[in-house]
Amino acid sequence: MPSFERALLKDKQSNNEMEDADANINTNKILIAGDPHGDFKAVVAAVKAQKPEAIILLGDCDLYVPLEVYLKEVQDQVEVFWIPGNHDYDLPEWFDNLFNSVYAANNLDGRVVEIAGLRVAGLGGIFKGKIWNPQANEPARWKSREDFLHYQPSNIRKSGLRRYHECAIWPEDYERLADQEADILVVHEAPSCHPHGFEEIDLLAELMGVKQIYHGHHHRYYTATLESGIKVCGAPINGVVDLDGQIVEGRKRQ
Repeated sequence: MPSFERALLKDKQSNNEMEDADANINTNKILIAGDPHGDFKAVVAAVKAQKPEAIILLGDCDLYVPLEVYLKEVQDQVEVFWIPGNHDYDLPEWFDNLFNSVYAANNLDGRVVEIAGLRVAGLGGIFKGKIWNPQANEPARWKSREDFLHYQPSNIRKSGLRRYHECAIWPEDYERLADQEADILVVHEAPSCHPHGFEEIDLLAELMGVKQIYHGHHHRYYTATLESGIKVCGAPINGVVDLDGQIVEGRKRQ
């Protein structure tokens, strides 16, 4: 565990006693959508049927037109929030149609936002070995984008980060979140209860006093509980879950 994480956890443990994760939560006031990969039928259907206050997209939208075009049927019925997945950086049009959509300001990556009365923290992207690979059991190679660019050739410094690097989870974003509090953490990467998950996601949730984690990326639906008592839901591809981790639209992927 990196030293900065130990310090943050020690500082916060006394203030983050676990509360009942189900207390006073209307389970459909916020819906969570697994990776759409260009298919938003489940998102639209869930909004029409459940009438939530907000829906959060967990990344990998794969947009050939702006996001609002896919959601035009429900655009006036629900607030739409999102975090980027790794594939949202793959193509220039996918990136532009998400980051420059009418929902651009609702990107939750690296911040905490109050949504429908709950504090929701977002962490998009994935761990990249050239930036930070927790499974290597060594410190992050780069803490910040600024530090990374400082040591790059002048042509890269002038043009800025490439999309390959921008989709990484950066320690500076992780640390900024770790110093805040939230009720829910939405991430693209998985916590440790998934076979390809990371303990660093567990730790971040503990540091923030989070009660529930929702993640995408791996496409398979499941629910679990971490040793800390934090509930986890892996959202299904092209599917939507509620705040109880139950599928309200779409199918389980075995």
